[in-house]
Amino acid sequence: MSVCVIGAGLSGLATARALKTAGVDFVCLERSADVGGIWRRPGAGERGPGYLSLHLNTTKKLTGYADYPMPASYPVYPRHSQMAAYLRSFAEWAGVLDHVELETAVESVRQEADGSWTVAVVDAAGVRGTRSFTHVVVASGHNTEPLLPPPPPGADTFTGTVLHALDYRDGSDYAGQEVVVVGLGASAVDIAADLSRYAATTLLSVRRGLHILPKQLYGTPLDEVAEAPWWTSMSLEEQRAFIEQALLVARGRLSDYGLPEPDHPLFASAVTISDEILTRIRHGGVVPRPAIASFAGDRVVFTDGTSARADAIVYCTGYRMAFPFLPPGCPIGPRGSVELYKRVVAPGHAGLYFVGLVRPHGSITRLVEAQSRWIARIVTGEAVLPEPEVMRKEVADHLGGIAGQYGQTEGASIQVNVVPYLQELQAV
Repeated sequence: MSVCVIGAGLSGLATARALKTAGVDFVCLERSADVGGIWRRPGAGERGPGYLSLHLNTTKKLTGYADYPMPASYPVYPRHSQMAAYLRSFAEWAGVLDHVELETAVESVRQEADGSWTVAVVDAAGVRGTRSFTHVVVASGHNTEPLLPPPPPGADTFTGTVLHALDYRDGSDYAGQEVVVVGLGASAVDIAADLSRYAATTLLSVRRGLHILPKQLYGTPLDEVAEAPWWTSMSLEEQRAFIEQALLVARGRLSDYGLPEPDHPLFASAVTISDEILTRIRHGGVVPRPAIASFAGDRVVFTDGTSARADAIVYCTGYRMAFPFLPPGCPIGPRGSVELYKRVVAPGHAGLYFVGLVRPHGSITRLVEAQSRWIARIVTGEAVLPEPEVMRKEVADHLGGIAGQYGQTEGASIQVNVVPYLQELQAV
């Protein structure tokens, strides 16, 4: 048996270690010049997602691998360069670097009639080739294809620069400029806060309110709260009431800051984690505005009728899940949802697995480690998968079960709760 792991970031390195520990023959293909995924790109000057001010939103304790903690000298929330150095040191410690082929991009993954997988690659010199594997693990992440809204009226007349967060590097690049940041997710609030220290004005254009949580509550990091027994023993409604009361005491209502109140309950979609954005708003460095209605030359017109001059627009509007090298309809099914058994296995595509294609309220590391160990057990025959129709039923039941809390969007389909999901993986 042979396994191809695609990607050498946090998820790919966890998979590599699990396979090596299990004695499985594998190769890890990484298109970049070194391991580390998105965390090494800002320091390397490569295209994002990632920017020079990027830090972890989860703690070093839970973001580090279980058997290889981050250095004691690291802060609680390390910056991108520290995370990149840590991931490389983990790869060295785990002894997987000799399995990693750098600057090797995967162009296609195709299943043959005998069940094997043919992986087509291209190296840094442009030389193409194909290799055959019995299993393929996709651990390449999904924040690669920018998602942009339809251009508003007058967009073709705008005289400034328009970019997506994927191409944002540093606030100093916009010193003295007037900038509009679009969005309220993690990248939007990070980038707006960063820009506000350099730009002449930083406007934050928000179409829809989102729940904004600090990195800590009552002195406890949020990802540690998410795994605490006292928290997991609460019902969803009790959890919501607890957090809502804490937020009301700590910072009041979001409308007090000029932001729209969320139109959905807490934990009904991804939350935004930020210690900075509300403070920057209160200090006047970031000024909230409603959605963009149109452009007119060098001016941006908002839906409330106000307008402002802008030198640049930074769209922090997320990413489209795209796996162009995979067979059509996998892992995103006809309903637009990610359809994977236990969020890992592709039913109907024997030997194809995914690691890290989940979105928890908290750190993802323990989840990808558990996913990787399960895949290693499947590959070695210690764990046996059910028939495809049984897996498809589990997928349908899962999507139906989370629809009431998160909805049925593409992003909602990868939401998981840390402790229940870990327990689920430990039981298979």
